[in-house]
Amino acid sequence: MSGSCTGSISALSNWIDPATTGSVKSRQRSGLGHWHRRVRASYTDARCFGGEQQIVPQLAQDFSSRYGPWALIAGASEGLGAAFAECLAAQSINLILVARRAEPLETLAVRLRESHAVDVMTQSLDLADEEALVSFMGTLESDLGLIICNAAYSAVGGFLETPAEQLKQIIDVNVTAPLLITRLLAPRLLTRGRGGVILMSSLAGNQGSANIATYAASKSFNTVLAEGLWQELKRAGIDVVAPCAGAIRTPGYQSAASGPEPPGTMNAEDVAYQALAALGQSPVVVPGRFNQFALFLMRRLMPRKTAIRLMSSSTKGLSS
Repeated sequence: MSGSCTGSISALSNWIDPATTGSVKSRQRSGLGHWHRRVRASYTDARCFGGEQQIVPQLAQDFSSRYGPWALIAGASEGLGAAFAECLAAQSINLILVARRAEPLETLAVRLRESHAVDVMTQSLDLADEEALVSFMGTLESDLGLIICNAAYSAVGGFLETPAEQLKQIIDVNVTAPLLITRLLAPRLLTRGRGGVILMSSLAGNQGSANIATYAASKSFNTVLAEGLWQELKRAGIDVVAPCAGAIRTPGYQSAASGPEPPGTMNAEDVAYQALAALGQSPVVVPGRFNQFALFLMRRLMPRKTAIRLMSSSTKGLSS
């Protein structure tokens, strides 16, 4: 669901930077004029954060032995999930790729086998189907060292206008699936005495937002769950992290995007690499310096209601 993050970051930059769209008068009418003046100077010094130059973290020297020989990626058919697969295959880690669509999964698997000489298993699975998910988890026999929950579903629109079954599907895919996957597979990591869990989250989960209220709440769940598990499991040698990503150049984003690319937009490969490098470092990571700056403004300098209002104003034109 890159669109919500894309709109939020774009709205933030448009609001702060007078060189972008949106007038000062419109900001004053929305009640944001005071906070615009307060952070305008800080943004001027941080515009370089949205560029391609990033401080690239390094993977741990023992990454393959600590998080291999097998990794499972849920939501792996394209975009960020495929980028995780590429990064891990380059580390000679074998892969179990899970997603709803079989064809792109198998295409990715063929490419990874040929380019990295790793073993790759694929499983077409609707992660909203709890019974099928639990059944598949029970069939896994590989020596798992890393679990990545990347799949996400969103339905854009007013809460009362969105069918209840769509709201439930958001919870099934974004909350129940990662919860069950982690609960069912983490004991294997505990037995090994080492391993990692990545629960993909989003900048959208740091405050509520109209039009994507349930999606934002589901991402907040993943962040808080990761923080709690980070504390619970670190003594057992299991590293847990929630990457809170902003806009990512993925097929979904490219098809839904309109207008200029917002500051802080990142390549999927860079997000995946920074998420993997954060294992064992902290419970939460925000890939990209501009996104870190944006989150600082939203959480530390703005009143909560101002951040919610700003985020909500950016989601009016989104489509599922």
